[in-house]
Amino acid sequence: MNKQVARFADGRILKGTTLDFSPAKEFFHLTLPSETLSMPVHLPDLKALFFVKDFAGDPDHVEKKNIDAPVPPGARPIRATFDDGEVLVGTTTGYRYGFPGFFLVPADSESNNERCYVVAEATREIRFL
Repeated sequence: MNKQVARFADGRILKGTTLDFSPAKEFFHLTLPSETLSMPVHLPDLKALFFVKDFAGDPDHVEKKNIDAPVPPGARPIRATFDDGEVLVGTTTGYRYGFPGFFLVPADSESNNERCYVVAEATREIRFL
């Protein structure tokens, strides 16, 4: 089961697991590690949903913001700047202007994030590199 970190546009953070996330649906259910019941999370309320290796991560790790590895076939390098100023750099195969969001694989292979779903409404700029 994948581990997810839901980062909301208002700054809240929830960590848990989900079995029903789909970018095509308006909400999914997140089960917190200490809970047995899941809670609904509305996709439009999010900044991004991070699929992570570990809930704790490495607080001392500084995320690399450049593409220094070969870009996978069919993918394009991209930079997403969120409304709060956070910047994610990576690759995507699914960004389309006007769509509600897209998956991004971080450029930093040492990142705790395996991939993330970026909610386009929570960004101020999305740019191909």
